[in-house]
Amino acid sequence: MLSGADYVADRALATVLFLSLKMGRPLFLEGEAGVGKTEIAKVLAASLGRELIRLQCYEGLDVASAVYEWNYAQQMMAIRLAEASGETDRSRLEGDIFSERYLVKRALLRALEPAAGGPPVLLIDELDRTDEAFEAFLLEVLSDFQVTIPELGTIKAERAPIVILTSNRTREIHDALKRRCLYHWIDYPDAARELSILRAKVPRAPERLTAEIVAFVQRIRKEDLFKQPGVAETLDWASALTELDAVALDPAQVSDTLGVLLKYQDDIARMQGGKAQQLIDEARADLRAGQGA
Repeated sequence: MLSGADYVADRALATVLFLSLKMGRPLFLEGEAGVGKTEIAKVLAASLGRELIRLQCYEGLDVASAVYEWNYAQQMMAIRLAEASGETDRSRLEGDIFSERYLVKRALLRALEPAAGGPPVLLIDELDRTDEAFEAFLLEVLSDFQVTIPELGTIKAERAPIVILTSNRTREIHDALKRRCLYHWIDYPDAARELSILRAKVPRAPERLTAEIVAFVQRIRKEDLFKQPGVAETLDWASALTELDAVALDPAQVSDTLGVLLKYQDDIARMQGGKAQQLIDEARADLRAGQGA
């Protein structure tokens, strides 16, 4: 299924994803940025014909942004209209303004609702950006697939959504949440798998260029950089060089386009000039050695 959607996965990742689907357990994916964690959820949704509901995490994320909030403007309008019409039954008015009609449903609550095509894929992306309070709130959602709204009661999913959580590991996620999930670490791909990824995702790139890009990136990841390039950056770089009609790595073009591959000026400066030429030579030596083997 993954390969059919041009996602090149190793056997361990495919196995844990299979188990997550069969066992109905959330899948928690950790790894460096740009290694393909988010793409897993997109591929699942597309392949299974399910809706993808994405909760992008950030510092300060709260229940109102992630689960629900009340449409206060509409509620106030309803109250004023009721007062103008002489409505005096306060309990009836309260029951009306705290009904689903005025409920603004966010990602987590939407993921618990029935869907015609089957339960959606819920992507909780970059969980490590949130604080521990929100992480603790997720325990109820991931344990019982339900949320509690004081005015309405507990809302529970008839069928659990497919849940993918990702983390770039900028901080450790609590064990209580990890225990509710299956876990997998997605590492940078080896040369063979990265080559397959480029062939699938950037088919217009010349074969020699693709091979040299992979060998170069494999080499550059061994350097002392602030941020190693992920697969996403490798794909962007291959696309950029293809747009420049490159058929092989050229030191001048490499220097001119390093901002596509690297995202910090100190890293770019370290790779400029003679260093780029050195890595190109080493990459080509690796390719010759591989062909000889």
